[in-house]
Amino acid sequence: MKRFLQDFTKRELEDILSPKFRAKQIYSWLYHKYITDFNQIKNIPKTLRGELSSKYGVEPLKILKVEESIDGSKKYLFELNDGNTVESVLLLMRGAEYNSDGTLKHHARYTVCISSQVGCKVGCSFCLTAKSGFTRNLSAGEIVEQVRLIKKDNNIASNRRLNIVYMGMGEPLDNLEEVAKSSIIFADPDGMAISPNRQTISTSGLSSKIKKLGKKGLGVNLAISLHAVDDELREQLMPINKAYNIKSIMDAVRAFPVNTRKKVMFEYLVIKDINDDLKSAKKLVTLLNGIRAKVNLIYFNPYQGSLYQRPDREDMLKFQKYLISKGLLCTIRESKGLDISAACGQLRDKVL
Repeated sequence: MKRFLQDFTKRELEDILSPKFRAKQIYSWLYHKYITDFNQIKNIPKTLRGELSSKYGVEPLKILKVEESIDGSKKYLFELNDGNTVESVLLLMRGAEYNSDGTLKHHARYTVCISSQVGCKVGCSFCLTAKSGFTRNLSAGEIVEQVRLIKKDNNIASNRRLNIVYMGMGEPLDNLEEVAKSSIIFADPDGMAISPNRQTISTSGLSSKIKKLGKKGLGVNLAISLHAVDDELREQLMPINKAYNIKSIMDAVRAFPVNTRKKVMFEYLVIKDINDDLKSAKKLVTLLNGIRAKVNLIYFNPYQGSLYQRPDREDMLKFQKYLISKGLLCTIRESKGLDISAACGQLRDKVL
């Protein structure tokens, strides 16, 4: 099976190409012009194009289906070369704004939620992705290609920056090496030039892997899917807590290198009558004491057959108000793409 050019960092391409500057040229064609065929690369010799074509590919996945939400979000179903599928989501964070004379005032702002695995091993009880089980890890190129194809499909110019969250299907730190490599590829100034400051890796709390991620010095943002303030409830919601309990997660977070201008994001999925009370809010404040933290409250997003319910807006606001009163930065994430099952916890690797 051929490897794909998207699987290589620029430095790795420099090691297999001669002269080395060909790597920069190829990066430009891949990530600025969104090529789909080696013959489109016009500034390298025909013999080299033929050699590359015989050894490598440039299409590690293809778009099978696109669904668009009323809020402007789009859910992408991608097919991998082995027939497996994954989903990613383009979130429209702010639409383009224009001056009275019709000239552009502000470009649209986007976040892309990308997958790192086909399925997921973690098995959270509230997550639809887990229902399909785990199939395999994605390669760095398969991760990178999700963003490249979404940018191409939406005519997002190569110099337009967007945010990336590793928060789609799968547990990113369960595929740490390929996720880390994809982060390096995203950040390369000769490619997509997506700064590590714009990249967020979300984990269900694999303590040992959080430490390994910190040692790689990628400079990315860290987000912890916490969802509960005591081990008993967290084990019900997230069985992985038996292996990585809350204390081990907090210890790993405290040791994680965080830029003084950044905070560690704690994602807290709020479920009606499960973890939406003020008692839980008080425990959360205690738990995060001494950590440069930001709390993101997330509505539970229902799906057919779910055991849980979406919380009341009033309870979400009370929870948020209490955290803020204790000095914590806290936001409520409004669910995007809910009407197309593209919201948090709703991604699945099949056409349903």
